[in-house]
Amino acid sequence: MTGNLLEVRGLSISYRTSTGRVRAVGAVDLDIAPGEIVALVGESGSGKSSTAHAITGLLPAAGHLDEGRIQFGGRDLARAGDRELRAIRGAQIGLIPQDPGVSLNPVQRIGTQVAEVLLIHGLATRRSAPEAVVDLLERAGMPDPKTRADQYPHELSGGMRQRALIAIAIAANPALIIADEPTSALDVTVQRRILDHITNLTRTLGTAVLLVTHDLGVAADRAQRIAVMSRGRIVESGPTREILDNPRDPYTQQLLRNVPGRSGVRARPRESGTEPLVAVENLVKEFPLPRANGRAKTVRAVDGVSFSLHRGETLALVGESGSGKSTTARMILRLAPPTSGRIVFDDDDVTAVKGARLRALRRRAQVIYQNPYESLDPRFSIQDVISEPLRVFGIGDRASRVARARELLDRVALPASTLGRRPAELSGGQRQRVAIARALALSPELVVCDEPVSALDVSVQAQILDLFAELQAETGVAYLFISHDLAVVRRIAHRVAVMRQGRIVEIGTTEKLFDEPTHEYTRELLAAIPGADRVDGDSGA
Repeated sequence: MTGNLLEVRGLSISYRTSTGRVRAVGAVDLDIAPGEIVALVGESGSGKSSTAHAITGLLPAAGHLDEGRIQFGGRDLARAGDRELRAIRGAQIGLIPQDPGVSLNPVQRIGTQVAEVLLIHGLATRRSAPEAVVDLLERAGMPDPKTRADQYPHELSGGMRQRALIAIAIAANPALIIADEPTSALDVTVQRRILDHITNLTRTLGTAVLLVTHDLGVAADRAQRIAVMSRGRIVESGPTREILDNPRDPYTQQLLRNVPGRSGVRARPRESGTEPLVAVENLVKEFPLPRANGRAKTVRAVDGVSFSLHRGETLALVGESGSGKSTTARMILRLAPPTSGRIVFDDDDVTAVKGARLRALRRRAQVIYQNPYESLDPRFSIQDVISEPLRVFGIGDRASRVARARELLDRVALPASTLGRRPAELSGGQRQRVAIARALALSPELVVCDEPVSALDVSVQAQILDLFAELQAETGVAYLFISHDLAVVRRIAHRVAVMRQGRIVEIGTTEKLFDEPTHEYTRELLAAIPGADRVDGDSGA
């Protein structure tokens, strides 16, 4: 061993599929020194997560480490047994998974799950664990950590669930943290706090970080070195500044060209004078909280929200995780009843519609969820997933539905061979593209996009955003676009509404809001955009 904490040499990984074994990672070399942050970037399906999971022995059952060495602290983890790996995981290597919907136990409270790692590794007693859990959740950026510790995963937003996983990963102050898209579900202000904390660990404790990310802004902001993966291989690696200023590989050059920049509004002009497709008036949504001291408590997740959305328009809802963005969208789609307020869709009051009227609304308004793993039936083939809305509404015959599924897959940059696969066989980004294709199957008038590109690398992200713009120009579809990525919002939105603590604090045209924000919170959001000054402009390609 040299002075490196981790050395990976010749790592090759394959997966068993219904059509045979597929090579996912081939001959990867990677080094991480103590206290160093190394970013592993590349497109969805490039092998980033497989490489990260192989290091901790967490490849899925279909995965196989074919060859290579993984030297960590003088031991080869590629040949370590299950007992040895269990002792290392959590205590010496912390993992922040990509998908909190799968990684958290749905029937255990958040506090119980965070406490588990403390108890297993002897870092707390059952008496001291509750206080330690609250401290960890607070360090991970969780709002009101004492209350959240008593809640279940389904009661938290996606960003809050991700912060619970971060608390678990940092609990033992491990020597290495493998962060697999650790902030993809977080708004930029919380993202900055989380990354600040991870960076502080490297400075104060010498913790090393393997940062797996598709966000070049995050990599530029935080990593000392970047390794770029494409099709299972590292095509380029080196100091961050060198990679960003002088990329040698064509794939790296393309990645940098596709980064959504901070300058220039890209949304196509919409026709003026059109009537609103959707109008919401004073929407309120309250949720019950766990009883405290025998008294019932509620939280007001949405507090008097009003806005309109026109045909052919993209309105972005931005704000911190838990600000009420997704709850507002669910009420508009009638997936959750409002506590009070009014929802009008195409001059029809749909606040309390049922039966056939609600079914008609379902056909005209579709949703692309933030978490594709939770929204895709694992038993279905991708062909069945995409064609299911057509079948449910009795549109076409089997042959025409298959043809439509094939067409939609092509539009979201997936090969036709994907039709026969299942969601579990796809990467997170590939699953998100399938979810987008399904939402477009019925040619809806309104699409609610709940973080639709947060799981995608910048090259596919650019394709999807262009696709959204093309469909809008062709059909006049309206988008309610929920996102924490302000660079993406500036590229696609005509107007932006900023939400905080259930209220809209500022709303206006995209250009005016970015150039002349009036609310202090909006200015804070804009200041927190990661790496914009380092990846904007001429990449040297």
